[in-house]
Amino acid sequence: MTDLHPLVVQLRFTRSEFARGLRGVSDEDGARRLMPMNCLSWNVGHLAWQEQQYFIFWPQRNRLFPELDKQFAFGAPASTPLLSEMLAAWKQITAAADVWLDQQTSESLAQPFMRADGQPGKTSYGNLLQRVIYHYWYHLGENMAIRQMLGLTPVPIYVGNVDQKAPFVPCSY
Repeated sequence: MTDLHPLVVQLRFTRSEFARGLRGVSDEDGARRLMPMNCLSWNVGHLAWQEQQYFIFWPQRNRLFPELDKQFAFGAPASTPLLSEMLAAWKQITAAADVWLDQQTSESLAQPFMRADGQPGKTSYGNLLQRVIYHYWYHLGENMAIRQMLGLTPVPIYVGNVDQKAPFVPCSY
């Protein structure tokens, strides 16, 4: 893992924390919606959609699950899908995203993303990577609140083993 860009290491750790917070949750509990929040399974689908858009579609022009665009894009209506189905899609998407992420360098992450029309976007892939990491942490906190409200105990303690899995790496500039 030492050859990976430090932001990619941080994303991998963030994903592992996100997944850890969902362990032991049933399909039934994962689809329970506590207003006004979305349910746990929707949050998984939403982050799967974002990773697919940012790390598979824009750089690789591929969509593994095109239906996620309608169901889980920003502003999509709430739904209550099966947690097991959303986790399966999320795992496939993150594995496919990792193929691209594993190749990234500071130089490549500084490049603007390419929109669907082939024009450069207004931000870089590195900024998109940071946005995804922060977005995970937002929903991670929300998921922990939902778990508590559903009485799903024990609630995992955060932050996990960051010292071993995603330690600080000094910059060389």
